[in-house]
Amino acid sequence: MTSPSVQTSPFPVRVFGGPTALFDYAGLRFLTDPTFDGPGDHPAPAVVLTKTAGPDGSPADLGRVDVVLLSHDEHADNLDTSGRALLTDVPLTLTTPGGGERLGETATGLADWQSVEFERRDGGPGTVTVTGVPAIHGPGKREEVEPICGQVVGFVLSGEGLPTVYVSGDNASLGAVKEIAERFAPVDTALLFAGAPRFPDLFDGGLIVLDSAQAAQAAKILDAARVVPLHYDSWAHFTEGGDELVAAFATAGLADRLDFGVRG
Repeated sequence: MTSPSVQTSPFPVRVFGGPTALFDYAGLRFLTDPTFDGPGDHPAPAVVLTKTAGPDGSPADLGRVDVVLLSHDEHADNLDTSGRALLTDVPLTLTTPGGGERLGETATGLADWQSVEFERRDGGPGTVTVTGVPAIHGPGKREEVEPICGQVVGFVLSGEGLPTVYVSGDNASLGAVKEIAERFAPVDTALLFAGAPRFPDLFDGGLIVLDSAQAAQAAKILDAARVVPLHYDSWAHFTEGGDELVAAFATAGLADRLDFGVRG
């Protein structure tokens, strides 16, 4: 495991709803899974994804975005029409290997444990490293899940004197979280996708992303000082929301680590 970060004070995370959040890290501005469309239906393989609420903001509110961290490009609840348009104005999108091929020249796919480095914009020493980490978008092994739900990637951000940040993406595997913890724990901030999404016709109704209790368990595994939950609202396939997250973290004795970010 790595040693704790030197700078551990929390940085603001602006949450737009769904999986979309914006944060500043070493002077670089990172945006997760951009989804800015209004409510409506989005056909996907085998299911229909129904958005129930619009975002708390628009692309015009973002300002400069240096890097998009895109867990996957194949589902509209992670990358919608507005999000795809936004990618054309962002210098770099980091995503899955398959997404890197589909999204064009400004996209780079990261395999497990593959890293890219960026020059810092805060005047600090060294660079910012973004590492692709394992994620599985459903219950079971990757080879069973990916033919149905596609590839997903998570990310870890790190650097000298900087907090360690984990962005889970649409991950349902605590086994993957344990692998990540072995390399990077303790984590200063974990942006955990949750919401307990499920569909009756997929995996016999099994979870395709963490539920609230699993998110609290992931926080313990990562020894996370702060958890910012994402992707638990605004879509009909979520079966748990903010209240369930609050209850689960309280039950786990982690209520003080839960941070719902800055909205609007």
